[in-house]
Amino acid sequence: MQNAEKAVLRCIYMMAPFSTTERVRPGPSRRSSEISLVTANALEKVINLKDYPKAVIDVYILIEQANAGSRVAGINAASLALADAGIQMTDLVAAMAAGKVEDEYVVDLNGDEEKVTGCDLPVAYLPRTKEITLLQMDGNLSKADVKGVLKAAIKGCEKLHKIQVEALKKKWEAEVRK
Repeated sequence: MQNAEKAVLRCIYMMAPFSTTERVRPGPSRRSSEISLVTANALEKVINLKDYPKAVIDVYILIEQANAGSRVAGINAASLALADAGIQMTDLVAAMAAGKVEDEYVVDLNGDEEKVTGCDLPVAYLPRTKEITLLQMDGNLSKADVKGVLKAAIKGCEKLHKIQVEALKKKWEAEVRK
């Protein structure tokens, strides 16, 4: 794969066979192919692909242990890894899954919360431009609850973005001191 004008971004998401309590079949699946695609879509918006003509940027995500939210965890890890590798980006992608448990909107769902929520809504968000690069929903909620869950997810993404930026700063400040 090659494009003379810009880089090609390839994302490959996989779960290790031992990553969940039920053994995951090794190799690509329909789910892993879908998550690979949405991950690439979530990240493409922030990578300056034109700065890397005739190149391929490969992102490999291997989930070794999963307790819900592996899609958003992979996006967050990929965004940080790309920035840490020196790939020019306009922003970091912050991703968060949210839902409604009883009468509360909950962000960063764990496995138990995901089982009892009426909805799992993963969101990838760009805080600088306030753009959503991933929005999926599994479940049923009223229109008002979808708006509430989305608002909670975006707020969670904004908090997470600050943590991502601080982690990168801290890492590179330590590197400079060496």
